Amino acid sequence: MTLPLLGLLIACGFLSGVMSLAWIVQYKTGNAGWSDAFWSFGLGLAGTVLALIPVAGEEDPTTRQIVVAVLVAIWGLRLGSHIARRSLKGPEDARYAQLRKEWGSDFQRRLFIFLQIQAAAGAFLVLSVLAAAQNPDPSFRPQDWLAIALLIVAVTGEGIADRQLRAFAHNSKNKGKVCDTGLWAFSRHPNYFFEWLGWFAYALFAIDLAGAHVWGWLALSGPAFMYWLLVHVSGIPPLEAHMLRSRKKAFAAYQKRVPAFFPRTPSRR
Repeated sequence: MTLPLLGLLIACGFLSGVMSLAWIVQYKTGNAGWSDAFWSFGLGLAGTVLALIPVAGEEDPTTRQIVVAVLVAIWGLRLGSHIARRSLKGPEDARYAQLRKEWGSDFQRRLFIFLQIQAAAGAFLVLSVLAAAQNPDPSFRPQDWLAIALLIVAVTGEGIADRQLRAFAHNSKNKGKVCDTGLWAFSRHPNYFFEWLGWFAYALFAIDLAGAHVWGWLALSGPAFMYWLLVHVSGIPPLEAHMLRSRKKAFAAYQKRVPAFFPRTPSRR
């Protein structure tokens, strides 16, 4: 068994353990929103360690490996800290609150299974990081610099969107309203858009158009999988269902004006 494959298998076990710990914390606190913070920190740590697994023929980490490790660590710390702050100061995430209501007395058992599925999803995503770091090309190419710029834009954009939404929510004058200012005027979920965009950076690190790293194309599975999760599964659908329950007329009007995911100038309807 190769060292990268062994590392990936260990990461699977680690992420399962992280999400088991998340289940215990949410059970003690009564706030399942903590689960997303554990997932972000866990995935960031797993990705950082995997990124530094030696490339075949190299004794020390390559420049690309170090850069990938730093970037995935920054991503995990930023997102995890944001969610942890939200969980510490606010109510339970509306998506989990709805699941608590729907699952009733079976909530804890079903949530544990759900969190293990999240662990598996994290292990699949971290494959993109591993593919990026294992690129054997010793040079640091223009597309690697482009990857750095792309991830910086993505993390910065997501952070700005999160801060804009937090500031809007903390203003008592906005109670019952929908945030449609700043980045939220161009996409109903700009934070999700930038989250998805950032995963293309690992594909840029990984893909070698000369064909020396054929496994690099696997890194495209990251943005493809993240898009599916955010747009069709655990992101937009449950969140928009909650918004329609809590702010039906205002959010329905917002849906007509502003696209769900890809930013564009809103219509004036």
